[in-house]
Amino acid sequence: MKTSDATNTLVRQGPTHKPINWVPIVLIGLAIGYISVIIYIPAINVFYQAFHKGLDPFLANLTRPDFLNAVRITLSLALITVPINTIFGLCAAWSIARHQFPGRTLLLSIIDLPLSISPVVAGLMIVLLYGREGWFGGWLQDRGIDIVFAFPGMLLATAFVSMPFVVREVIPVLEEAGVDQEEAARTLGASDWQIFWRVTIPNIRWGLMYGVLLTNARAMGEFGAVSVVSGNIINTTQSLPLFVEEIYKQYETEAAFSAAVLLALLAAVTLVIKEVLERKTRIRDDN
Repeated sequence: MKTSDATNTLVRQGPTHKPINWVPIVLIGLAIGYISVIIYIPAINVFYQAFHKGLDPFLANLTRPDFLNAVRITLSLALITVPINTIFGLCAAWSIARHQFPGRTLLLSIIDLPLSISPVVAGLMIVLLYGREGWFGGWLQDRGIDIVFAFPGMLLATAFVSMPFVVREVIPVLEEAGVDQEEAARTLGASDWQIFWRVTIPNIRWGLMYGVLLTNARAMGEFGAVSVVSGNIINTTQSLPLFVEEIYKQYETEAAFSAAVLLALLAAVTLVIKEVLERKTRIRDDN
C-alpha cells in the first residue's frame, strides 16, 4: 500500500522541469548581435551595394583600367613579399626553435614588432628612413633610386607588416615535433639538406602553409602602411585597398563596392583554406 501511495503521488505531481538557465542564452545572443553589427551586416551591405544594379555594372567595374592596374600592383606585392617572408620565417623559426643563444628573446620581440605597432607608424618609419629628407634619402636621390612614393616603398611596408606570420606559425610546430626524427636521420647518414627537405618540412608543412596563407592575406589587404609610403598615385602606386578608398571618395560607390567584394572574397577563401589546414593539423595531432 505504501508503494502504491507513493506512485500515485508522483503521478499527480507530474514530471519535474529544470529551471531555464538564461545566462548562456543571453551571452550567445550578445555575441551573435555584436558579430552581426561588426561583421555580418557590413559584409551583406558590401555585396548589396555591388550587385543591387545587376551583374553587368559589377563586371564593368572590374574591367576598369585603374582597377586592373591596382590588382596588378597588389598581386606583385604579394608575389614578391610572400616568398621573401616565407624564407625568412623558416630560417628564423628554425634558429629560434632549435638553438638557445644570447638575444633570442630580443629577436622574438623584434619579429613581433609589426603586430605591436600601428601600420601607419611603420609607414612613417620608412618615410623617415628613405624619404627625401630621411636618413638615407639624400644618398638614394643622388643615385636616382626612389623608395618612398614608389613601388619599392610599398614593398618594404608590405614585407614589414606581413613578416611575423610564418615565424609564429612554424615555431610551435617545430618545438612540438622535437629533434628525435632529425637526429635519427642524421645517425643514418643523411645530410643537413636531406634532413631539412625529408624530415623537417614534412613535419611542419601544415603550419608552414598556414603561415604562408596569413602572410598572403595580410600582404594583399594591407592599407595603413602602404597608404603612407605610396602617395596613392593612380595607375602608379595604388594597390587594391587604396583604390577602394580613393574611388569611394570620388563618389563612385558601385565601383568601390565591386572592388571591396573582390577583397571580401579573398578573405572568405582565406578562411576556408585556414579551416582546412586547421582540420588537417588536428587530424595529424590525433594520429
